[in-house]
Amino acid sequence: MHEEVVGPSSHFYLSQRLRLHYVDWGNDDAPTLVLIHGGRDHARSWDWVARALRKEWHVVAPDLRGHGDSAHATGGSYTIPDFVLDIAQLVDALGSEKVAIVAHSLGGAVALHYAGVLPDRVSRLVAIEGLGPPPEILARMRDVPVWERIQNWIDTTRKLSGRTPRRYPSIADAAARMQEENAFLSPAQARHLTVHGVARNEDGSFSWKFDNYVRAFGPYRFQSDETRALWERIDCPVLLVRGAESWASDPEKDGRIQPFRAARAVTVENAEHWVHHDQLDEFVGLVREFLETPTE
Repeated sequence: MHEEVVGPSSHFYLSQRLRLHYVDWGNDDAPTLVLIHGGRDHARSWDWVARALRKEWHVVAPDLRGHGDSAHATGGSYTIPDFVLDIAQLVDALGSEKVAIVAHSLGGAVALHYAGVLPDRVSRLVAIEGLGPPPEILARMRDVPVWERIQNWIDTTRKLSGRTPRRYPSIADAAARMQEENAFLSPAQARHLTVHGVARNEDGSFSWKFDNYVRAFGPYRFQSDETRALWERIDCPVLLVRGAESWASDPEKDGRIQPFRAARAVTVENAEHWVHHDQLDEFVGLVREFLETPTE
């Protein structure tokens, strides 16, 4: 069997008594590259990127708590600090003094927070649309009083407690749903993401692995000045990537690139929110060039 088609090995580690899963693509002697997926996603969504970079890097991709093959959080609380703790535990478990990170959406937000809290542990960071909602949406969210946010969270959590995970008759049906979310996906991509993203039920149907409670946003949020303070502490090079056809705003135009000490923003054409799926070759080229460029 050729090395290029050998898949990753599965491993587990503990964080807050949760058994969390990650896949390891080998090449232990190379620098560590951690790939962090987005919300309601899983570690194997990085497989194409991991295969492209595994010869130069020791590639590791975790399933965030409540996602993939990681445990669901008791009580169903999923906050950015919880995820940051999990990444800190993973990096320590790997024995890596410093890691490079490529992350998407929720994972991007987690990676940026981690790098702001522990700047000495991150060598380079690529965040695909990890800055959160555009400023105009954040402004509207800030106008909601805290008691209303807590009430909304209570109402949402109660509804989710009674929500039955959707069941699909077959892998093909679940993959079709995947393609409804992202029209850029090829049938082969959708099937791969689905195979690793669903679990088989006793009746033979399939349901998504992620915990329904990950849909709820906690009522307490980092204010813009706190987030800015974290971003200002990041001292490694940062590449901010977005899709031209995504909802995410341009960080150069909205000013959110300013707090970073050494950041560059790139907009990828013909791509939506999942740039690493929509334009894989271009994305891998951007990442490889960014990771290999010497620090000034």
